[in-house]
Amino acid sequence: MVNPVMSGATKALIFSQKCNFLISAASVDQFPETKLPEIAFAGRSNVGKSSLINALTNRKNLARTSNTPGRTQQINFFELKPYLMLVDLPGYGYARARKSVVDEWTELVRVYIKGRAQLQRVCLLVDSRHGLKKSDTDTMDILDSAGVNYQLVLTKSDKLKKGQLKLTIEEALNKISKRPAAHPEIVPTSSVKFEGIVLLRSCLKSLL
Repeated sequence: MVNPVMSGATKALIFSQKCNFLISAASVDQFPETKLPEIAFAGRSNVGKSSLINALTNRKNLARTSNTPGRTQQINFFELKPYLMLVDLPGYGYARARKSVVDEWTELVRVYIKGRAQLQRVCLLVDSRHGLKKSDTDTMDILDSAGVNYQLVLTKSDKLKKGQLKLTIEEALNKISKRPAAHPEIVPTSSVKFEGIVLLRSCLKSLL
């Protein structure tokens, strides 16, 4: 299926379209065969990927949320039919799972990132309270190497005072300034208070 040409009015409403869970892929052969442009969401375990996807699509339970780090262990595909695919990647870092299992889904994510031709951007989620960690920069190394465009999205920004948030953004901007695949705009968000969601939607719609 070829992605239809979209008018400005259609783009404005893209995240209001019907969004359906498509598949949880545990292996490459389970990746859906589609030419829809894809936007993937990556980040440390429990950073808030599922909550952000729910907020972006204005749904409460589209993507399952959990307080248990490492709950998402497969690659979940959500279809904003017929224009866009949202992809929830397993969290990296701490996870309550056997090392062998963690290694398997880490490799699956690596294969997805390097081999998915329709992948337009990775939203790399970072907890605003903690800033960039080594596991985040390791992921950025993979994305830079693969030439996959990525954008930092700070989550849980409502937990910080404005001054602290500004400092976190400035530090992150400094760390990505020389990275070839990094998008220059960082978006602070709060899925609870819906802060930054409209701005992030606008950034993502510009890709279509």
